[in-house]
Amino acid sequence: MNTITPWSATAQADIENSEILLERKVLAYTYQFYNTGDSLWIVAVLPGSGQIAFRAAFAMNSCFEVSNLFDDQDSVIILLNSRLGNYEVRVDFTATPVLHYTTSFTANVPLMMPFWPRDIIPLTQNGNIANTAGKIHMEQFGSRSGLLFASITKPQTGSFFYFQNLTSLSDYCESTETESKNTVGGNWPEIGFQLPITDKLPLPPDRAFIISDAYIIFHTEIFEEAATICEYFLNNLVKIYKVLHQPRIEYNNWPDIAQKVIADLTQNKGAWTQKDGLSYLNAYLCDYETPPESMVQLAVLAPMKEYEKWSGEKQPVCEDLIKGLSAFYDKKINCINRWLPSMTDKLDESEEQKKEMVMDSWYLHHPLMNLARLACQGDKTAEKLVLDSIEYVIKTAHHFNYEWPVFYNMETLEVIKKETAPGAGGERDVPGAYAHLMLLLFKITKEKRYLNEAEKAAKKLEDLGLNILYQANNTAFAAGALLELFKITNKKLYLDLSYICLAGLFKNIQLYDCRYGFGKNYTNFFSIFPLNDAPYTAAYEELEVYAALSEYLIQARDVAILPAVKTLIAEFVKYAIGRIAFYYPPLLPKEMLSEQVKTGEIQADLWVPLEDLYNGWEKSGQVGQEVYGAGMAFGVVPRQYIKIGDEFLLFVDYPIIHHSKRGNAVTIKLDGDKDLSCNLKIIKIKNSSIKMEVWQDKQTQEPFAANANIHEYKISGQGTVKIQW
Repeated sequence: MNTITPWSATAQADIENSEILLERKVLAYTYQFYNTGDSLWIVAVLPGSGQIAFRAAFAMNSCFEVSNLFDDQDSVIILLNSRLGNYEVRVDFTATPVLHYTTSFTANVPLMMPFWPRDIIPLTQNGNIANTAGKIHMEQFGSRSGLLFASITKPQTGSFFYFQNLTSLSDYCESTETESKNTVGGNWPEIGFQLPITDKLPLPPDRAFIISDAYIIFHTEIFEEAATICEYFLNNLVKIYKVLHQPRIEYNNWPDIAQKVIADLTQNKGAWTQKDGLSYLNAYLCDYETPPESMVQLAVLAPMKEYEKWSGEKQPVCEDLIKGLSAFYDKKINCINRWLPSMTDKLDESEEQKKEMVMDSWYLHHPLMNLARLACQGDKTAEKLVLDSIEYVIKTAHHFNYEWPVFYNMETLEVIKKETAPGAGGERDVPGAYAHLMLLLFKITKEKRYLNEAEKAAKKLEDLGLNILYQANNTAFAAGALLELFKITNKKLYLDLSYICLAGLFKNIQLYDCRYGFGKNYTNFFSIFPLNDAPYTAAYEELEVYAALSEYLIQARDVAILPAVKTLIAEFVKYAIGRIAFYYPPLLPKEMLSEQVKTGEIQADLWVPLEDLYNGWEKSGQVGQEVYGAGMAFGVVPRQYIKIGDEFLLFVDYPIIHHSKRGNAVTIKLDGDKDLSCNLKIIKIKNSSIKMEVWQDKQTQEPFAANANIHEYKISGQGTVKIQW
């Protein structure tokens, strides 16, 4: 039997002994409202008589009096009075099958909130809630979305998806100097949302604050299989997303940002280290103590080569970086190394990986992936390096049986650190990164053994269930590799595993806008965290997830994938383009930049991104200003902008599945969500007027804003767009 607190111990008896204030039937569900004195409960009765209770309001050290109740077809409004203040509970039934309730509270006096009970308990027909059982599939961690997905197994009630819209909590957090992180979760059977406790400032009186904004979807099934859980998670997340108020999209002039980044990278000496007449990028600005890393060079070079092709202009930085690549090849292991071999004597051993021949597993594969991408574009230096290194990589995969530890010795393959935490396993998504690398080698060489290696690694992900994600960018690459394997082999296992990877990513996002503390200075809606337990979002990982998911939709254009996947990827891309520019410190107020920096230093006027952005009250840039994230603008511009000669740019903030130009017309294919919109901009470069016509699926489109330099359109996220001049 579960242990419970006094605030739940009597809840079932209190509900059973109270009269129903109101009963409402919606589809197959019945909702019953109860005032039990210190709580207003909404009891959802599911088909089969299973019941779940939601505490919509809590009176603290007081009792409720219902002062008014409004009931119409679409909604219910209940006004409650207590000695401490007044409550308004609004319940909305319009977005079936979603139950939505919002609770606001106006205090009579300044109040500290030292405790608040969770708002969900399962009910039994006979017995005690302490004797129930359930399985929490997913819940909030840190500053991620305030969600909880669970199945009630005793009694066999069914499952529910709960989403707390934490954007609505911003005023409360701003006024009380609290945070909305880790607010949704709990221990069975007391689960759900817990209002942040106040330990600094009281809640001010005579002003209404939203203290809960909950959305719930019910299912009669009990989910057990990972693939089923992930499919329902993705579908439910989209249902909630479509009824949320989504914030305004920020537009950033990415071609202009790219030019600023090029100038700062070229001119700022803090970005570079010299060795043997060659130039190497530092990982962090002004960090001259740490040797150059292969990952850092290629993290900037790969997107910069894409930008070079898009712009048609040679970039000297690319030439400098290519010249230095071969020096990373280590003849002791016949593979490129993480650290520049000629400078490993500078490793200070201050961290586990800052030792000669110590490899962090994902760091072996990451630079080779970028080398393989460059090789696919015809770069011979990259092709030679990746082909010369690949036998070592395969040997290592075989040695570890496609299950990589965190750290190992590159010469002896001795495991230095096996697991990320006791019982958690090693770097779980590396098999997916390895599969992605092998598929790139298969593309370069046409040798089937690389395809076989990809399959062997991918099958190792099957046993991980919902726990594939170790690092978000590698999980995103894994999702794409699994989709590609499905297309090649037609084995549904790979598509299911691809969805599990995507569910891991979208579980790790922040689907709300933090409008308190330093978080109110930039758009942070739809951010993704680099690790399951990372306290901040990170520039480079966000760029790579954005690029990988953009490619995922392109590769899925001939596959009948889940519509929810199309929606989430397209909307993530739309917000990422507007959001990730805020990693550049010139776009942030100086007071939110950390004075203490772990590595190197921060130059607030430099167009090199911070590694770390925090929500709420923590300052950003605590880790440093990451030079290896400087490729961000070079990754965005070629994916979202289409050049029309030297006169115009077309910008679309959804993934562009395909585009073509014939004569005086450009056709763009979009495959996101037809019920949602994205933005099209026609931007003048030179001194000619914008005289263009826009159609989508043969329907004429009119701009919602236009001036001499830019015309802006809202278009559907799915369909064919034609621009003619």
